[in-house]
Amino acid sequence: MNKETIKLNITGMTCDHCATGIEKLLSKNEGVKEANVSYPKATCECSFDPAKTSKEEIINTINGTKNYRVKSELPENGSSGKNQFDLIIIGGGSAAFSATIKAESLGLSTLMVNGGLDFGGTCVNVGCVPSKNLIRAGETVYHATHSNFEGIKPKGVDIDFAQIIKAKKKLVATLQEKKYMDVVSDFENLTMLKGWAKFKNNKTIEVDGKEYKAIKFLIATGATTNIPTIEGLDKIDYLTNVSLFDLEEKPESLTIMGAGYIGLEIAMAYNRLGVKVRIIEFTDRVLRTQTPDISEALETQIRKEGIEILPNFRAVKFKKQGNETIIHCNCPDGSFTQIVEKGRVVIATGTKANTNQLGLDNIGLELTQSGHIAVNEKMETNLSNIYAAGDVTNTPAFVYTAAFEGKIAVENAFSGTENKADYSSLPWVVFTDPQIAGAGLDEAQAEAKGIPFEVSKLELKDVPRAIAANDTRGFIKLIRNTETDKLIGARVVAPEGGELIQQLSMAIKYGITVKDLADSFYPYLTLGEGIKLAAITFGKDVSKLSCCAS
Repeated sequence: MNKETIKLNITGMTCDHCATGIEKLLSKNEGVKEANVSYPKATCECSFDPAKTSKEEIINTINGTKNYRVKSELPENGSSGKNQFDLIIIGGGSAAFSATIKAESLGLSTLMVNGGLDFGGTCVNVGCVPSKNLIRAGETVYHATHSNFEGIKPKGVDIDFAQIIKAKKKLVATLQEKKYMDVVSDFENLTMLKGWAKFKNNKTIEVDGKEYKAIKFLIATGATTNIPTIEGLDKIDYLTNVSLFDLEEKPESLTIMGAGYIGLEIAMAYNRLGVKVRIIEFTDRVLRTQTPDISEALETQIRKEGIEILPNFRAVKFKKQGNETIIHCNCPDGSFTQIVEKGRVVIATGTKANTNQLGLDNIGLELTQSGHIAVNEKMETNLSNIYAAGDVTNTPAFVYTAAFEGKIAVENAFSGTENKADYSSLPWVVFTDPQIAGAGLDEAQAEAKGIPFEVSKLELKDVPRAIAANDTRGFIKLIRNTETDKLIGARVVAPEGGELIQQLSMAIKYGITVKDLADSFYPYLTLGEGIKLAAITFGKDVSKLSCCAS
């Protein structure tokens, strides 16, 4: 019997069950002798009798399904068959895809090598998309059980936790396909390869024993949870956001290690979905990177919702005892205590750059003290042909900054441009409730830079929209340069406060003065009107003004 083998790159699979389903489908063809489908590698290797079936029939069988498509036929080594490229991108997240889109527009032969998370990276797979989906689910529960109005008595809500997670997984799979894989599916100059890349020298990487060369490289390998070195932690089967978001069985309770933005978003979402939550934070307050008034406003709401916060507690030992985890902690007064966690422990103690498997010692690439790749404003490293972008670098760790950096890195590497990343007015949001949003400098940063400044802080109890909604949690804070009257920073703590920050970012970027903000028109009974009132507050007591007065 003659036997041929075909190896295909398949898009649309979301789990190992998908791979099994394709294998079963192909096995119905009597000419197919063996089919091995890998979900992690997105491949199908099929041996067949050419007298009974054909490559075209096998491909058409897969393409005839609702969800799966054959992207390309692969040589047996899993690559395009060549090993010399204009650009090699290491990583598969936002920075990598943005760079790939720019490279395709420039006609560059490009190899994207991705290991670890699926193509799409942190944001779509285990970060922004799943977390914000679960946060919104939690908000739905909260509003179904809490009312700001005396005449409305909520009757509660039924929570199907497993269904929420399944819906989240479906959303992630859909966006991963539509916003990443489908976007590059027809790129003529792109080769995608699953595997771990390691530099042999500054012009060559090795992936699964095969060498690939390029004129220029872009490292966009992202970051992952920084697991602290604590006795017994590796023995307790802890969770991170990667594993937590896929947990379909609702845990009895969670102890979250860390009160940064990741820990706080997880805490509020899962608490509202019916999980008892505790936060252990080794510093004195939540969201320690922000000024104390922001921490206080957020902590007040967190405690009000029943989340336990233990500031200045430091875990020194973890021990599994039956189905429980014993957490030995050093208390604020120097004593020790034991905390019993009947559910699961979640590690949210910051992130670290994914650099340890890249073989950077072989090429002398410069890292910062924190282990990130050091880049300048043009995304250049200390090696002239190697660029870096995204969370692996010493730049702000946001999906939108990563995408921007990937694009300008390719432009600078191949087009002779000198595009720079300027983050002086960068807007950002923490998706707690109330949301925390910022742009530019806060008062502590302005003081550290020696800038003459003044602060206006308007409580939401003085914003008509918040008063009418019976939800006055938070404030709007503006920071201006007293010599120029220009806005140099803003912080917002408010329900949906993130929707305000873009206009404040634009004001900072384009040198808008506080007088300009105060003299502008804002629709009455919008939260945005709070910006006008906060600007007026620099010179007047807005509580003594009539509605809409300036």
